[in-house]
Amino acid sequence: MEKQNTVVQERKEAGRSRWEKTVKFFRVLFKRKLVLVSTIGLILIVIMAVFAPILAPYDPNEQSLMDALKTPSSQYLLGTDNYGRDILSRIIYGARVSLIVGVLAVGIACAVGTFFGMLAGFFGGIVDDVINRISEAIRAIPQIVLAMALCAVFGGGIINLSIILGISNVAVYIRMMRGQVLSIKETDYVMAAKLQGNKSLRLMFKHVLPNCISPIIVQMTLQVGQTILSEAGLSFLGLGISAPTASWGSIVSDGRVYLMQNPFFALAPGVCIALLVIFLNTVGDGVRDALDPRMRGRL
Repeated sequence: MEKQNTVVQERKEAGRSRWEKTVKFFRVLFKRKLVLVSTIGLILIVIMAVFAPILAPYDPNEQSLMDALKTPSSQYLLGTDNYGRDILSRIIYGARVSLIVGVLAVGIACAVGTFFGMLAGFFGGIVDDVINRISEAIRAIPQIVLAMALCAVFGGGIINLSIILGISNVAVYIRMMRGQVLSIKETDYVMAAKLQGNKSLRLMFKHVLPNCISPIIVQMTLQVGQTILSEAGLSFLGLGISAPTASWGSIVSDGRVYLMQNPFFALAPGVCIALLVIFLNTVGDGVRDALDPRMRGRL
């Protein structure tokens, strides 16, 4: 009975400790007002994307040539494009595309890169050499050039674009994870687990990966913004999201020709792209500082 009480007490203390760490993390994260404002802005964009069918005043693909290139008014708050489609509705739906592509591409890059980086760092030898050579070959080609080439071969679309941008970002996570594993695999707790007879896969996923995850999380938050910029650039060039799907990059591409008739056509989605990337990068910086013990004392 006494042993049971001791176990229950230890569990309560462990739960309390985790709760205190979580509270401290968010306190440090939101201590800077800029991070708090960026988080609120990011949440608002996510809400806009999730509830696009409710918030959008019109169907984003509904054409009305009689209303083409209308300037902002009470009927069309941001005006219309060259096909008479409501720009505000297309921007609201375009948030979905940007967030889906950004998060999905980074998720693919993180999962693949983390796995192969962990293999390279943990096993070393020929496994490390092969993975490193492949990673260096990917890094040797500029990301946007590699993405353009793959888009030209496999086509656009949300899924294809996410996979292509994910592949072009894999090398970043391989290099980062490999460095983390090399510094952690020789620590005392990993060596003790190895002496206990734990197999390599168990060692990697139970003892090595949890202690490497913090920098990976920070990199993911920063990489989403860069990936959204890449998607916007590819869509601007006509290699990304295909018509008539609303994408911020493709709206900017269509609107640049009509800057004199309706400047909001190109400027509004451009501002949205800039704000989303700024919000993501600021939150990423805040997460990095909150997870770094050296930075917590300064904030």
